[in-house]
Amino acid sequence: MKIAFLVFDKLTALDAVGPYEVLSRIPEVDLRFVAKEPGEKRTDTGALGITADVALADFADPDILLVPGGKGNRPLMEDAEVLDWIRAAHEGAKWTTSVCTGSLVLGAAGLLEGRRATSHWAYRHELANFGAEPVAERVVVDGDVVTAAGVSAGIDMALQLTALEYGPELASGIQLGIEYDPEPPFDSGSPEKADPQLVELVRAVA
Repeated sequence: MKIAFLVFDKLTALDAVGPYEVLSRIPEVDLRFVAKEPGEKRTDTGALGITADVALADFADPDILLVPGGKGNRPLMEDAEVLDWIRAAHEGAKWTTSVCTGSLVLGAAGLLEGRRATSHWAYRHELANFGAEPVAERVVVDGDVVTAAGVSAGIDMALQLTALEYGPELASGIQLGIEYDPEPPFDSGSPEKADPQLVELVRAVA
């Protein structure tokens, strides 16, 4: 199983690292961080670097493709080289996936037309611009495209993807292995639950 994580400067770290911690534990996978140009990509805070070892052209046929979110993916929405690679990879891939605003890049590549899809709640409405049906769900599976909501939802998506591909026993074992048993200290993880003033504050800086 070949898995490609598309990385770029100013990506959101957990969008990639969360699913990586799940999918990298699947036996006998070839998981690579890929980019237009190999090398270190700094995350949106600038404090963390993720190294892309492989150029897009050298890993063009993944079985699973993942596009993370982050401010740095906005230029990718108009980058012909990246969009062409995503389209070509999708043609041969078993699963094309995204986390957070990574779904906007899939939309820009024309992969969400007529599909249900999700994204970070502050940007989810923008999916309609690409012919998608925005859905307020944490993980959305529509055919061979799987989209996850904001940041931490990527872990849920990767576990669900593992279950779809390998069965619930492996997915459950990986969940136990990484001790993914969240008990958040505050019940404010979605705009439906959070105080409206807090929602507007976060929306202003998202």
